[in-house]
Order: sequence, then C-alpha cells, then structure tokens
Amino acid sequence: MAMEENGKNTALLIIDMQKDFVTPGSPVCVHGSQSIVPSVIKAVDIARLRGILVVWVVREHDSLGRDVELFRRHMYSGKKTDPLVKGSKGAELVDGLVITGNDYKLVKTRFSAFFGTNLHSFLQAADIKKLVVVGVQTPNCIRQTVFDAVELDYQSVTVIVDATAAGSPEVHVANIVDMKNVGVATPTLQEWCKSGA
Repeated sequence: MAMEENGKNTALLIIDMQKDFVTPGSPVCVHGSQSIVPSVIKAVDIARLRGILVVWVVREHDSLGRDVELFRRHMYSGKKTDPLVKGSKGAELVDGLVITGNDYKLVKTRFSAFFGTNLHSFLQAADIKKLVVVGVQTPNCIRQTVFDAVELDYQSVTVIVDATAAGSPEVHVANIVDMKNVGVATPTLQEWCKSGA
C-alpha cells in the first residue's frame, strides 16, 4: 500500500510502550509513562491517517537475561514474570496500542533502536528520511535512538515532547533541551498535528 504524499518519507517510531514500562509496581516502570499513553495513541492514529510508516520498537529479552545489559542481569532468573521476557504479559504493548496492517515491529535489546538491529537498513529500503519519535524513556531509549538518528544523517528528527516521558519532569526537560541543541524538533502533540508534518 503506497503512503499518502504528506506522510511520504516519514516514519513514526513508538519506543518501549510496553506494560512492564508503564504498569506501576513493575521493577522497570517509568514514572510518568501512564500519562503519555493517550498522546501516543493519538500520534499513532494521526500517523496512520497521514500515511506515515508506523514502527513499533520493543524490548524482548531472554528469560535468563543473557541478552540484556550487564547492569540489569541481576533482574533475571528464568521466570516469565521477569521484566520484558519474550512472550510475557509485561512485554506486550499497553492497552490501546495495537500493531496493524503495514506496521513494522522491531525488537531491540539495548537502549538505541539502531544498536544491533536492522532498523537503519529497513528505513533506507523504505526511503525514510524523516523520523518522529514517541515513547519512553527520554534519557535512555529515546535519547540514544535520537542521537543515533542524528549521527546517521536523517533529514529531520522530531521528538513529540508530551508523547514521551522520563522518570521525572526535570530529567525529561533536560534531555529534550539536549536533543533540541543538536537540531531535533521538539513540538507538542498539538503542534505536530497542526504542522501536517
């Protein structure tokens, strides 16, 4: 299915909007993530209306943690209840977010969606030149992915500020400022919707 002209060459990356990152009580829950779920849902809806390629970036780990960062391996004991274990409830997308049609799902095991994955080659094959990023969490997976996208010379990189979250508002704002300083656009969801980008 061909993309509409206004969404041509653009992809929306939805990063780590999984139950373990959003559900209170989870050892990897990001404080503030629940509040952005409606904005992420709306961003996905708008992207689909505009013909923007929707890419779901998720973490799925081995139950023994053999593919997780060294500093988190202590959290894994071979149980399905450990964080983001492949096939577990916690690794599922939060309620209201659904992979459909021509969406693309990418599994990562590190902060950046580009690290050790085929994301860049997939986006190049789809002639994607512009990226819009939403999800969690701003200082880790969002920031690493965005900085890699800047390094890879995507024409434009946008982070929707109220469709991303961090452990605290202060950390979120500081990281948004850092990304803005390297040329990343940082609109609100309403501003992005009005821009038609």
